[in-house]
Amino acid sequence: MATGGRRVIRAFWATMNSSSTGPAEEDVHERLDRHLRRWLGAWPPTGGVTIVASVMRTTAGWDGAVRPLAGVATPGGAVLSVPPDRLGAVRAAGDGAGLDELLDRLPEALGRPDRQVGRGVFRFAASAPDFEPVGEWIPAKDGRVPPWLRPFGGEVLVVFDDEGRYAAGLGIKHHDDLGQEVAVATEEAWRGRGLARALVARASTRILAGGGVPIYLHGRGNVASARVAEAAGFPDLGWSVMGLPTAT
Repeated sequence: MATGGRRVIRAFWATMNSSSTGPAEEDVHERLDRHLRRWLGAWPPTGGVTIVASVMRTTAGWDGAVRPLAGVATPGGAVLSVPPDRLGAVRAAGDGAGLDELLDRLPEALGRPDRQVGRGVFRFAASAPDFEPVGEWIPAKDGRVPPWLRPFGGEVLVVFDDEGRYAAGLGIKHHDDLGQEVAVATEEAWRGRGLARALVARASTRILAGGGVPIYLHGRGNVASARVAEAAGFPDLGWSVMGLPTAT
């Protein structure tokens, strides 16, 4: 790696069990609450399923795409956010229904019967483990950045090998100034060396220091992503995230 790959990875594993200093956990939870109120239109859930209308469901997101549904569920309830002109139809579809049944009915109620609601694990971090820095922050438009990372814009965190070839990378989805979702991927030849969790921990440290809250989403059956999240300081609290494929 450009910064001394094997030495960096050894140092990372040696420090992974230590906790870094950062904002108080209560402050991070308050940041998350404010982000979710803004992103969904209401938060926290008050039990059962709360359906709200938000102009955010008709507004382009971090990548310019419109997302007609956003939802977050906790063990204590769920909030589903829909476009204002679909509020009545969605509430009618949810009348007397539990969350799972409502999710089956949502595409029709949202006027998108050809789509299916996706559901994943929602995690956030109140702190990040100490580590030896891995990777380098470079502009997303840098020619060395792979195509999947370029849409994130701004700076991305990338690891290069000793020959300058891409090994792993991370981008940040800036939903707003508070909610910042990390996405990470590692080339197959470099997997199993701790790069993904090191990158996520480093990005989380930057997000927390900048006043945001790091968010990590993954599929419910994605064991590899779950392991990365746990190691990087993102516990599974039983929360889930819901959405439809992005609008075209």
